[in-house]
Amino acid sequence: MRSNNSQQIHNRKRLKTFRKALRNNLTPAEAGFWNLVKNKKLDGRKFRRQHSVGNYILDFYCPAERIAIELDGEGHYQDDKRVYDFARRKYLESLEIRVLRFQNRLVFEDPEWVLGVIRLNFGWRATQNADFTDKE
Repeated sequence: MRSNNSQQIHNRKRLKTFRKALRNNLTPAEAGFWNLVKNKKLDGRKFRRQHSVGNYILDFYCPAERIAIELDGEGHYQDDKRVYDFARRKYLESLEIRVLRFQNRLVFEDPEWVLGVIRLNFGWRATQNADFTDKE
């Protein structure tokens, strides 16, 4: 069951029209990535397109793993965009959402590598919180 806090943070109603417009106008890289992960193609994990968390719209989000996937074009490498992306990352990390960023070109040039990196991050919360002390 969702908490009230979750309902207020995920997919805020005021962003619905914008999210829908983005879903209907995916970039070529987003469309390519979506074909790789839709219908639980990646190890049975469900991904959502243009999912919002707070005031941010994520390119892709895997709720079961709490992983955001961002595909970046050239615009993300300008200084002002880096500052925005840093603040965004910090906000998402404060909600225990891991952000994975990939250059658009990698979706086309090496999609298996991209999927492999994502797979390596499945279960990240379990390993982050694991207690590796010796049993006495």
